[in-house]
Amino acid sequence: MDVVRADRDPQRPGLMTITLNRPDKMNGINVQMHEELQQVCRELQDDFETRIVILTGAGRAFSAGADLKERRPDSPQSDLDRRLRVGVGERTSALLERLDQVTIAAINGAAIGGAVVFASCCDIRLAAASAWFSIPEVDVGLPLTWNALPRLMRELGPARTKELVMTCDRFSAEDALRWGFVNHVYPDAELMPAAMALAEKLLAKDPMLIAMTKSASNALAQLMVPEQATYSDREQMLLGYMLRSRARRDAPAAEASNKKHKSSS
Repeated sequence: MDVVRADRDPQRPGLMTITLNRPDKMNGINVQMHEELQQVCRELQDDFETRIVILTGAGRAFSAGADLKERRPDSPQSDLDRRLRVGVGERTSALLERLDQVTIAAINGAAIGGAVVFASCCDIRLAAASAWFSIPEVDVGLPLTWNALPRLMRELGPARTKELVMTCDRFSAEDALRWGFVNHVYPDAELMPAAMALAEKLLAKDPMLIAMTKSASNALAQLMVPEQATYSDREQMLLGYMLRSRARRDAPAAEASNKKHKSSS
């Protein structure tokens, strides 16, 4: 794998660290990253020896979110193919959230858009003091999808979720801690040692009781805000792309019309 690293820890049997590994792109989430992360998650589904997974980013960012500049070279073969493609983030998020292993997000820097979704899929979230968060989809002309809204509603509550998603305001690690989105904030250099220490503490517990606690907690969370509430996420994303394309197509004509109007007045 090239843009996702999955490293087992020989000093801590049962621990895997998954690293989003496009540091030159601030770990922007492209199609390849989705595919590789999905592959790791599918392998973990059949792995009873790995009990704890730490998710983090290489370099100075957790992730800059979806890489909107990257496009697959081949065109969609049909509307159903296009619908399948826009659902890739939804599938990755679901695989991450449904892992039996306890997942710890070690948020080491900027977490933007889809990266906030990935973090919300993890059981426990730790952040570096310099980390910050943003959910900018509305400002870039897209709806927030990837089944993000149910997860954010559960973690942040309705009012805070609506504020952050609609305003696209950036928020700090301390804000995230105060609002309950992250469990702890650490000085930057202490983030990964703290994540490792937490992993060691959990590895020392009874594995069956930890597994039962996670599955019961996830079931209760689903009762609070069911994921199925956003069943039309893929269609909303398709509509968002259509509206963005139309706006870009119409922009030159609108600009020319405005210039003509100004010159004649």
